[in-house]
Amino acid sequence: MVAALCAFALVWPQPLDPLHWLPLSAAVATLPLFVVLLLMGVLRRSSLLSAGWGLLTALVLAAMVWRMPISLAFWSLAYGFAFAAWSILWLVFNALWLYNLTLDTGLFDLLRRWIHHRASGDPCIQATLVAFCFGALLEGNAGFGAPVAITACLLVALGFLPRKAVLVALIANTVPVAFGAVGIPIVALAGVTGLDLMKLSIAVGRQLPLVSVVLPAYLILVVGGINGLKRTWPVALVSGVSFAVSQFVVSNFWGPYAADVVSSLLSIAATVLLLRVWSPVQQVSSHPTASADARQCTPPDSAPVNFREVLAGWFPWAALSLVIVLWSFFRLPARGQLLLAIPSLHNGVLITLYQRAYAAVFVFQPLTSGTAVLVSTLLTAICFRLSPRTVFASAVKTFRQLRLPGIAVLLIVGLAYLYNYSGMAYTLGASLALVGPAFPFVSSFLGWVACFLSGSDTSSNVLFGNLQVAAAHQLQLNPYLLAATNSSGAVMGKMISPQNIAVGVTTVGLIGQEGKVLRSTLWHSILLAGVIGLIAYLQAYVVPGMIPK
Repeated sequence: MVAALCAFALVWPQPLDPLHWLPLSAAVATLPLFVVLLLMGVLRRSSLLSAGWGLLTALVLAAMVWRMPISLAFWSLAYGFAFAAWSILWLVFNALWLYNLTLDTGLFDLLRRWIHHRASGDPCIQATLVAFCFGALLEGNAGFGAPVAITACLLVALGFLPRKAVLVALIANTVPVAFGAVGIPIVALAGVTGLDLMKLSIAVGRQLPLVSVVLPAYLILVVGGINGLKRTWPVALVSGVSFAVSQFVVSNFWGPYAADVVSSLLSIAATVLLLRVWSPVQQVSSHPTASADARQCTPPDSAPVNFREVLAGWFPWAALSLVIVLWSFFRLPARGQLLLAIPSLHNGVLITLYQRAYAAVFVFQPLTSGTAVLVSTLLTAICFRLSPRTVFASAVKTFRQLRLPGIAVLLIVGLAYLYNYSGMAYTLGASLALVGPAFPFVSSFLGWVACFLSGSDTSSNVLFGNLQVAAAHQLQLNPYLLAATNSSGAVMGKMISPQNIAVGVTTVGLIGQEGKVLRSTLWHSILLAGVIGLIAYLQAYVVPGMIPK
């Protein structure tokens, strides 16, 4: 009895309303998020600087307002840093390493040339195959701006006007984003919320495919209007259905890691097979006018590729897909895992909102998905007999690319963990619950706003994921539904993020016209975020069985 009382005395209860007026406490709790989003999204400061100031703000508030013991604040940061380093950065590093290796050895150029020559002369088909199908493959493997940069340039090289190319690339870079960079956004969401990774993958996989199936048709409407859709509807149907079905199956039965890669590969294969046996009856000229910027985006070598070169270009991505699928099928990540309780923090915090202890156990998996991507990278190097010097140089290049972004990821995830363990997330969640039954619809726009300002679905999930879960508990809604809606809604905000627009305009020579691009994508973004909100609302009250609990 005495031991139990002593143990309880060591537990720190989170103050739900430290300022004794919930709206004021919630307003103060938003300050770290406001600092990050203001610096990054409005003042255009670097993610490293923004995350650093946001973390400093959170530390001051945790200690001075929420009265969190310094030792608990330290261990919550350490926990966040450990999760970011192993579960996120290890995966990102190896995925980017594979991508850079294909660039440095010319394998990616073989794939690009194959895509270039398989794309029909019809701009609607080009937009579908390049921006939607191929862009999803880039998102699944590299993410972080690569899909918009590369597909926009490819579209300009095919004759698109630069602004139209950027618009199409940005709209297409939506539904694959939640499973992008080998599933990083879902992995991060599971980490900050403590929810089951597989159930989150299932939940998102029962929202986004409903949009994926119609997105190619939507892109065709943007490019060619209703006449374009009438002319090329078989391409929209085949590419959309093949992608959506694959995205649903992989996310629901294998997890988040290979969802984009497998879906994009099957969508590309299905679309190309269709184009072998079908072509639009009404042929149109590629584009009304030639663009001067097309010359700067046209690759130096656009010669057709032979069968052997096609196999070489596809091998790294096919190998990655196979390894990830086998890795998940044989449940290798769970083998050899270590459960490490965080000192003082594990069960040392009482979540006042739920009246239960807050667990803090770091799951170290030597065979995590990042290791699977490493195996794919090394397999590619061995099969193509690449020299150790080439492989090492590509790794060094990747490390240099990730140095500053990697530190920013450490800081932003550390901020999220401190935000959760200090109780600020639960204070804000209790306040947002006052929205009432409409919250599932609003939930989509919370993620949308965070991604608009941060430019990343991963950052949106890290910042607002646990906030959504706290609101779900307050409203007695399914936490998996609102957490998934945060991620699904966030991807629709990526097309209006200043960072992603900047990436697109830079590659096609439109620097200084970011505002015009933003105005052209804004209503598309709002419409698609509203669709996700409507889906979430129906899943909350009409078909709640769609989402696991």
